[in-house]
Order: sequence, then structure tokens, then C-alpha cells
Amino acid sequence: MSDKEQETQAPPGDAAQDARQEAAQQAAQKAAAEFAEVAGAGASGDDEAARAGQDPGAPEAGKGTEDAAALADELQEARDQVLRAQAEVQNTRRRAEQDVERARKYALERFCGELLPVVDNLERALEAASGDDEQLRPIAEGVELTLKSFLNALAKFNIEPVDPAGEPFDPQYHQAMSSVENPDVEPNTVVAVMQKGYTLNGRLVRPAMVMVSKAPADGSGS
Repeated sequence: MSDKEQETQAPPGDAAQDARQEAAQQAAQKAAAEFAEVAGAGASGDDEAARAGQDPGAPEAGKGTEDAAALADELQEARDQVLRAQAEVQNTRRRAEQDVERARKYALERFCGELLPVVDNLERALEAASGDDEQLRPIAEGVELTLKSFLNALAKFNIEPVDPAGEPFDPQYHQAMSSVENPDVEPNTVVAVMQKGYTLNGRLVRPAMVMVSKAPADGSGS
């Protein structure tokens, strides 16, 4: 069999493969030509813009400026949020510290209220034991020492008595039980203390029960 006949009888698969390769080469050549055309047009456009004194990237530069301004606004807003959060944390911490301080200062308020009747009873016992009876004198001295020690212990915890005899009536610390006419003092003056009041760190635990003067009915007075 001759060479010509062998080429004529070549397998159909080889012919199809050659056709595909040829088509691929033509497509590659066409794409390269189009790319070269586009590149040349872009270069000519840049040259024309340069000759006209314009920046070919000017629109993009303007967009970049807008983006930078937006980012700056977002950054400022984020900073404001951080400052507000820090201020809120500081306020919360300050309130917590104040609550703890108040709890520490006034934790003994109820305990103090329970002890005050004991002080009242000691004072009543001392008044009852006072006198010229020699048999009661040792008892009075013992009660007086006990009362003094008790009051000293209360003072160590800032528990102070309110004994306003002769002072102007103060409704914040005094409770008026009655009023009497007394021309010797100014009206609304405490003339007698029936029960002492007490404060804890300046806060009233119990008001003083007092008797208050009033002007005489005929209008006379000092």
C-alpha cells in the first residue's frame, strides 16, 4: 500500500483532533489581536488626556475622597460610642462605690435601733436610784458606770445622742409631743426632752421626743 493511500485511510479521530487544535490556534490569534487593539486605544486615550492637562484617573480620585470622608465619619462615630461607653462604665462604678459606702456606714442602723431602748432603761434606772439614800448610792454608781461605758461604745461607731434642751425646735431631728406656754423663752423652743434621739453617721436613727414652748395666749412674752 502506498503512502498516499495510508494518508487517505488515516483514522477519523486524528483528523478531528487536528481540527480542534487549528481552531484553538485561530481563537488565540484573534484574542491577541483584540487585546492589542484595546491596549493601543487605552494608551492613546491616556496620551490625549495628558496632552489636554487632565488626569485620566480623576473620577476615581474623586470617589476615593468621598470614601475617605465616609470612613472619617464612621471613625468619629465609633470614637463617640467608645467615649459614651467609658462614661457609662465610670458612672456605674461610681454608683456602686457609693452604694457600698452607704451600706458600710449604715449597716449598724437596725442594730443601733435595738440598743437604744437599753440606753433608755439605764438612764431611767439612774434617775430612780438618785437621791440621798446611802443604800442606793452603790447601785447608782454602778448604773452610771455601765451607762457611760455603753455610750462610749456607741460613740466609737459614730452613734451620737440628740439632746436639744434649750435649742430651737427642728422637725428634722425632733418630734414634738406637746407644747406649753412659757413666757421665759422664745416660742418654738425645746423646754424639755422626754426621750433623747440618736444619729448614726449624721443620719437620724430616732428623733428626740420633746416639749416645745409657745407664746402665751394674751400675747405677752419675752
